[in-house]
Amino acid sequence: MGIGRTIKRIFTWWHGQTLNTQLFTWRRGVQVGQDPQGNVFYRNADDTRRWVIYNGEAEASKVNPDWHGWLHQTWDEPPTDRPLVHKPWQKPHEPNLTGSVLAYAPAGSIRRADPAPRSDYEAWTPQ
Repeated sequence: MGIGRTIKRIFTWWHGQTLNTQLFTWRRGVQVGQDPQGNVFYRNADDTRRWVIYNGEAEASKVNPDWHGWLHQTWDEPPTDRPLVHKPWQKPHEPNLTGSVLAYAPAGSIRRADPAPRSDYEAWTPQ
């Protein structure tokens, strides 16, 4: 591992786990499971702490609802031991896309590749 990557791990939290989190996970963590996005979930021996090591950027909306409930102790069993029953009308989980190129842009938005022509106002021109 290069010196730049080591320094980045010490001082930044948004590019994955920091060095301190990795040390804590090695010493106290018990791996519970992994979700389809590659996030890995841990707890300590007496189950008083639960945490996630993100696969890539640390973005909380990347955790699906099944694991979110376990992380926040809404239920005791992780989804690997007791999967939640999903209704057929439920959509699959998607992380928050705000700020990305995949974010929703309405028809008149200038962020769209083909913005609709504006017809709700007339531009003023000086005389």
